[in-house]
Amino acid sequence: MTYAITQTCCNDATCVAVCPVNCIHPTPEERAFGSTEMLHIDPRACIDCGACADACPVDAIFPVDSLSAGQREYADINAAYYEGGEPAAEAEGPNFHVWGEPVFERSLPSDFGPLRVAVVGTGPAGMYAAQDLLLHTAAEVTLIDRLPVAGGLVRYGVAPDHPATKKVGDTFSRFHSHPRVRMHLGIEVGRDVTAEELSAHHDAVIYAVGASTDKRLGVPGEDSPGCVSATSFVAWYNAHPEAVAQDVDLSAAERVVVVGNGNVALDVARILVADPEALAGTDIAAHALDALRASRVREAVVLGRRGPEDAAYTRSELLALKHLPGVELVVDDHDPRTAAAIDAAGAGDRAGVLKGLARVRTDAASPAGGERRIVLRFHSEAVEVLGEGGGVRSVRVTDGGGQRDEGGTADLSAGLLLRAIGYRGLPVPGLPFDEVSGTVPHEGGRVAGLPGSYVVGWIKRGPSGGIGANRTCAAETVGTLLADAVAGTLPAPSGDAKAFRRLARQRNRRVVDARGLAAIDRAERDRGRRDGRPRVKLATVEELVATARSGRLLRLTR
Repeated sequence: MTYAITQTCCNDATCVAVCPVNCIHPTPEERAFGSTEMLHIDPRACIDCGACADACPVDAIFPVDSLSAGQREYADINAAYYEGGEPAAEAEGPNFHVWGEPVFERSLPSDFGPLRVAVVGTGPAGMYAAQDLLLHTAAEVTLIDRLPVAGGLVRYGVAPDHPATKKVGDTFSRFHSHPRVRMHLGIEVGRDVTAEELSAHHDAVIYAVGASTDKRLGVPGEDSPGCVSATSFVAWYNAHPEAVAQDVDLSAAERVVVVGNGNVALDVARILVADPEALAGTDIAAHALDALRASRVREAVVLGRRGPEDAAYTRSELLALKHLPGVELVVDDHDPRTAAAIDAAGAGDRAGVLKGLARVRTDAASPAGGERRIVLRFHSEAVEVLGEGGGVRSVRVTDGGGQRDEGGTADLSAGLLLRAIGYRGLPVPGLPFDEVSGTVPHEGGRVAGLPGSYVVGWIKRGPSGGIGANRTCAAETVGTLLADAVAGTLPAPSGDAKAFRRLARQRNRRVVDARGLAAIDRAERDRGRRDGRPRVKLATVEELVATARSGRLLRLTR
């Protein structure tokens, strides 16, 4: 029996480090690392020890013979990665395989003193950086987030029906109460404190603020009510405090058009047509669950500007859609290039996953009957949003040629348009910013022209790579920071940790610390137990702050 890596692979390579026979690839040392959708276990070399499954932070690794019907294809996907290659030669001696020469990328002097480092952002990028510092140095870490709760992308970006992916948050949460961690949640750089003030109280500052806005389509009618960014829609169904009041009308029509064909586009399409009662067992926002239960939406049309061979989604996310209960996945064949690409695709190609799916023509009218389906429409762009009475009536799309200046157009009736064509970073007050790329200019994570300031994650490299990609990204940034510390180029802070705490409290009386965060977590889990859910999220800043305070006061009075 061998093991296989499945859909929820986060690519952080924790499994690679524990494998005794080097059967998981690509490794961080290999050129392909970061460019493949997932890691793969070589069934020819796997010795069935299970070390990788124990180490996986997102429960993505299982014995092949225990895979469910919807996961069995992953055994073939893992094996296909190694087709045509020779298995590693067996080594002589007690070792299972030949290890490379030891490499010590960081060399810290024996008298290297503890640093005081602020990490702005508590999502995966920030927490991988904090974890690296806490495990490998004696650094004291100040965790800062503009929201009164930690988690970032794990809490507010991962779809509620992907609970295994959210488990990486458990790995990070153990550092929230670390004795060398100080937490200040609800503090925003540029509003409550300046970048200069942060630097004045720390040896170094790492900014892990992500890419919090989205790209625009640039078509007429895009600003009409009923045109919503996938960024805000995802935040809405994940109970983000800044999206709770957003009015998402799912009663206007039976069809939604989703522009873009990356993983986020598939996420929002899946949530829109999934059985609400299946979502009732997740941590989806209560207001979103109510809206989905009352929704008229039966069809989500996912528009891709290019063909199926160039789609931005991963094969694993597409495979999951093929097994979504009560939902049919079909391909729109309005353009002959789509069928040609699918028919010519090999088993390991992205387009090959679409073989066997029904091929339809998306009619202008909404779908008839009560069936739910997701339609993948390639070689098609949205060129105009048409509305009436302040809402969306239909979306005009290219039909046939696939380009705005070729072929004809078709008007697809729809009550909602979601744009999911990519994320974009926003400027951080006090830091340089590249408007073209939406990132902070840097060298190996070191902010250009600002000694002692660093970036990690999407604000560093742009919106590419999933959760696990931040691990290697953080390692590079932390390595640069430590090299600067050894070289003596970090500016000396003028204030200490206590002075920063006083400053933070003066600027914002509603700051949440580690004890307050623990109180929020307990309250949400208690609410979830009453409703048979993993947790019911507190959805407003006021609820989060009040719960943090009440939990802290309760501990103080015991």
